[in-house]
Amino acid sequence: MDTTLRDGEQTSGLSFSASEKLTISKLLIEELKIDRIEVASARVSKGEFQAVKNITNWANLNGHLNKIEILTFLDNGISLEWLLKTGAKVQNLLTKGSLNHLKHQIKKTPKEHFSEIEKSISLAKKQNINTNVYLEDWSNGMKNSKDYVFKCLDFLTNQEVERILLPDTLGILSPNETFSFLSEIIIKYPNTHFDFHAHNDYDLSVSNVIESLRAGCHGLHLTVNGMGERAGNAPMASVAAVIRDFIPNVKINLNEESLYKVSKLVSAFTGFRIPANKPIVGENVFTQTAGIHADGDNKKNLYFNDLLPERFGRKRKYALGKTSGKANIRKNLQELGLFLNEKDLKKVTQRIIELGDKKERVSAEDLPYIISDVLNSSDKKEKIVIKSYELKHKKGLNPSSELEIEINGSLFKATGIGDGQFDAFMNAVKKIYDNNKLFLPILVDYAVTIPPGSNSDALCETFITWKNNNKEFITRGLDSDQTVSAIKATEKMLNII
Repeated sequence: MDTTLRDGEQTSGLSFSASEKLTISKLLIEELKIDRIEVASARVSKGEFQAVKNITNWANLNGHLNKIEILTFLDNGISLEWLLKTGAKVQNLLTKGSLNHLKHQIKKTPKEHFSEIEKSISLAKKQNINTNVYLEDWSNGMKNSKDYVFKCLDFLTNQEVERILLPDTLGILSPNETFSFLSEIIIKYPNTHFDFHAHNDYDLSVSNVIESLRAGCHGLHLTVNGMGERAGNAPMASVAAVIRDFIPNVKINLNEESLYKVSKLVSAFTGFRIPANKPIVGENVFTQTAGIHADGDNKKNLYFNDLLPERFGRKRKYALGKTSGKANIRKNLQELGLFLNEKDLKKVTQRIIELGDKKERVSAEDLPYIISDVLNSSDKKEKIVIKSYELKHKKGLNPSSELEIEINGSLFKATGIGDGQFDAFMNAVKKIYDNNKLFLPILVDYAVTIPPGSNSDALCETFITWKNNNKEFITRGLDSDQTVSAIKATEKMLNII
């Protein structure tokens, strides 16, 4: 079960719009082939109500309604009424899985609590709603009040409940404890379906998931990019890869080729960037940096493992920097369709090492410039030059731009209006390119960095990612003015294409 849209939305500072929730729901079910998705908590807001209604309308039309689940509460049927109005058919009822929570949070006896649960399950059945039950703080319950947990399970296994959901609410379990606690429960209740819901406070969520499966657990709760409260939940991409490669007796339907695409989309919606070193979906995880690794890849793929990037719709890259070596540079040259003899390759390698020592990022797209610079070739003169531009931004008026570009010796002029100065500049460029029947790539990402602790006159480094014929590339601009640094990155792009 994916709970990105419910538990994942508890990431600090995050809120999905109704249209984003619907888009993600469609991708989770139809693209990733997730079995069930938990999309909301009942009674949160009017916006949440509309979001769930949009999802259930779509799910009903496409035969997925029973895959849509809502977190509900013991509130005398108010949550259920909310759920019914959305059109959903499955409640995940939140109950107390530890005596500590029962005594100090809701101040009830086990008997009183069980009576409330029974009423909610009965009421749901009358309304044709299926019930799963969460035992909140279950992991603490197993550590500190095990007798209560088993009384609770004795009671629930005699109710009309589809699944019992066991969360490590505070992320306190070790892998050994996860295996021990779940084994004990699954052996005692062999005919009951148990889900495990891991949190990542000790960075053990994936390890705990493995142990839950080893113990015989029947279902897992995951989130895209491991989103969730505090340190987040068990990350879907890592868990999927681990199951495929290390637990062959467990079969999953998840389409791992779409993991990266969905991960990037959720990141774009949320504004929470994926760490570059995050397994499976991070920007760097299929990038070889050391030159010896690239050399080994040329010799029988010596540095490959089972995590081939193609499995996840990705491609292996070879970083350029002070540790690159000639093998990395050769790999990048091959991608660009370029060839250098050994003498020239050595010169280019040395320049890249020098740039790496200065902590400058070197991309594959920088290579033609570095080659031209180092070898002083006749191609050094750029074919496209931004000769002049004027940017205007006045309060109450749309930003505008006047532009002159020289293309292969011919001068072209255009004006543009946009939502910002760079947008106005790009619209002027687009006019010139459209008039000359030339094509521009799509801008897919725009990132600006300045040195930590800098003042307002600090140098800005702008990295723009472009997409051209299904291939992405990055150009960089450096200037004390953010818009000018973006224009410099754009001029590089125009010459590259």
